[in-house]
Amino acid sequence: MNYITSIIRSLAMLLSLIGFTGKTVYSLDLYVSKNGKDTNPGTIEKPLATLEAAQKKIRSIHEPVVVYVRAGTYYLKKPILFSSEDSRRPEEKVVYKSYRDEKVIFSGAARLQLKWSAYKKNIFKTAVPPNLVFDQLFVNGKKQRMARYPNYNPASSHFGGYSEDVLSPEKIRSWKNPEGAFIHALHKHEWGGYHYLVTGKDVDGKLKMEGGFQNNRQMGMHAKYRFIENVFEELDTTGEWYFDRKEKVLYLYASSPQDLNKAEILTPQINSLFEFRGSESAPVRNITLEGFELVHVLRTFMETKEPLLRSDWAIYRGGTVVLEGTENCHIRNFHFKEVGGNAVFFSNYNRKSEVSGCHIENAGASGICFVGDPAAVRSPSFEYNLAVPYPEMDQAPGPKTNNYPADCKVYDNLMHGLGQVEKQVAGMEISMAMNIAVSHNTIYNVPRSGINVSEGTWGGHMIEFNDVFNTVLETGDHGSFNSWGRDRFWHPNRETMNKLTTEHPELILLDAQKTVVIRNNRFRCDHGWDIDLDDGSSNYHIYNNLCLNGGLKLREGFQRIVENNIIVNNSFHPHVWFPNSGDVFRKNIVLKPYFPIQIKDWGKEVDFNLFPDTKALDAAKANQTDAHSVAGDPMFVDPEKGNYEVKAGSPAFKVGFTNFPMDEFGVVSPSLKSKSEKVPLPIINTASSNSGITEMAWLGGKLRNVTGLGDRSAYGLPDEHGVIVDDIPSGSILAKSPLKKGDVIRKMNKKDINNIGDLTNIFQKINWTGHSEIEIFRNQKLMTVEVSFK
Repeated sequence: MNYITSIIRSLAMLLSLIGFTGKTVYSLDLYVSKNGKDTNPGTIEKPLATLEAAQKKIRSIHEPVVVYVRAGTYYLKKPILFSSEDSRRPEEKVVYKSYRDEKVIFSGAARLQLKWSAYKKNIFKTAVPPNLVFDQLFVNGKKQRMARYPNYNPASSHFGGYSEDVLSPEKIRSWKNPEGAFIHALHKHEWGGYHYLVTGKDVDGKLKMEGGFQNNRQMGMHAKYRFIENVFEELDTTGEWYFDRKEKVLYLYASSPQDLNKAEILTPQINSLFEFRGSESAPVRNITLEGFELVHVLRTFMETKEPLLRSDWAIYRGGTVVLEGTENCHIRNFHFKEVGGNAVFFSNYNRKSEVSGCHIENAGASGICFVGDPAAVRSPSFEYNLAVPYPEMDQAPGPKTNNYPADCKVYDNLMHGLGQVEKQVAGMEISMAMNIAVSHNTIYNVPRSGINVSEGTWGGHMIEFNDVFNTVLETGDHGSFNSWGRDRFWHPNRETMNKLTTEHPELILLDAQKTVVIRNNRFRCDHGWDIDLDDGSSNYHIYNNLCLNGGLKLREGFQRIVENNIIVNNSFHPHVWFPNSGDVFRKNIVLKPYFPIQIKDWGKEVDFNLFPDTKALDAAKANQTDAHSVAGDPMFVDPEKGNYEVKAGSPAFKVGFTNFPMDEFGVVSPSLKSKSEKVPLPIINTASSNSGITEMAWLGGKLRNVTGLGDRSAYGLPDEHGVIVDDIPSGSILAKSPLKKGDVIRKMNKKDINNIGDLTNIFQKINWTGHSEIEIFRNQKLMTVEVSFK
């Protein structure tokens, strides 16, 4: 009896030393609470105070563990770091999660106790402690804006307000000391954006700036789309603030003399909240984070410097959550709310890790990024105009090392409002990675693409069942899905590239080793292409996709198979193909004629497609394609409700088209579905000439044809041709343009507009540019306006 008692006492002592007592011993649960202490054992009755304390305890436990985090906001002074020391065997997995769906928030902000005094009018000021970063400011939970010019306007098409005169001598003279200001601008060709820090004025009164490295196609900033922030003289409206770095004084323009001394004032201080830092030789394994809300993370636009090979991108290799050197680590059911930069960033070696069930809203940069190590790329080049000469080229296939993300999964995530600061962003960014599965995500309201693949290295991605719309809102020449393929074979001189790929076809797929599959997605882009395979994109299989507006583009590349897709109100855009490209376009439904540009060789097969009418079909046959294609009404089941399956008897079946599901796009979690916006469905237009269409929705407004002498008289027209702007709802894209209700459109892009058919045919060819010169009749006078499609 004494022997048994001794054993029990020894076991109890051992369990006490590792922090477990009572009934929770065998379940191996730990608890963290705002009311806890790190000296506590970590039980539900005596919880720990921090995740770091839980980490330390878990390292000596060799069983599965769940760490339950109780409700509250946890303010971090530095990121929570998981290293190889925290790695777990498969049978020892650890999960950190919110307790019974309690709201758990992790914040990277400092809480400020300030004493405010009146400055002038509605401006208040306060001294602040030293050594604080002032990049963003939150008052009682609401984000304020740096004092800026022009003032923020949510209805503006770009940056929430822009002005051409930001850098005018007159404007610069109005600023006594603009040092510390930031200039944000689009790229000259609207291919992303630039950001600059103002360091002062030169002897001529011009701004001295540093920056502009955020884009890998260096052409300078846009002359029109730009604004400046953090300028004291621009502190002139409610919700703006300015921080005087030298005097350590914070100024805030408040809506009323509220009691700011009692307000909660927060300012972010760190770039990330959770970091997994391992390597291929010492990975972080089998850790899951689940159910947290992440807020108050610094903007990182001035850290976006690393070029991504020869794509248009530069990147900041960081985010609110960073994973590097992980295996089987999961981020689940997170809410990323107004974080300053990227939400999730997978850097270099990662295997079988996952992001799922997350809600990413209003992030400053991208949603989820996978970016490998450039040192793993053979013969890399880092700018559009650079290339490695053939004799110097490493001609071994595939990567040099394993230091890149592979076999990872992004599933069931809702992403919207991204790119609040940076404009070369995406919901999903993939560069120098392999076998990334991107499925059942809903992505919308982004300034550039929803999903972007920066180059061919190294393919194998599965992109399926995603719902991507309202994209390319602030940029141009892009798509809801975009890719480049400026791989080893690619050269900026087209003649050199033609010669190289003809003489050495083995180069073509040295980097694009595995086929990228794009299937069962729904895309809609009103300012570019629904699917845009740009420079060099090769080795793709694209099928069973519903494209609702922008069409499908294949620029020069190799071995792309496009089949069994539905392209609503648009068509196929083949651009400048290579000889012997091996491209295939078959068994698709298109509702417009093809839009080829500089096509001499039509690939391996372009045939067995359904056209809207014989005119469109005959135009294709004139190019020696589509010998077995047919024309006719596709007979969609219920397009008004989003069902574009075709009915029995549809001519689409004659060319081998098969229906695919119309109710499986996007997120699957009921909670995310309830939060998501719905894709806008187009009015079907099946006529290639559009001659039968008399009215249509366009850019959120309503247009109709000029009809008869009544319209001619009412609008003072010289004839009965043109398109009338019949309605412009507030909040629509059309409402942001200079067009007004009652305007009569007569020309677009200097081409005559006799009716809606002319307008839609021209618009589909130029909408990717993002804007057009439009000639209108207004008040019986002819005038010209510039209209943005964004």
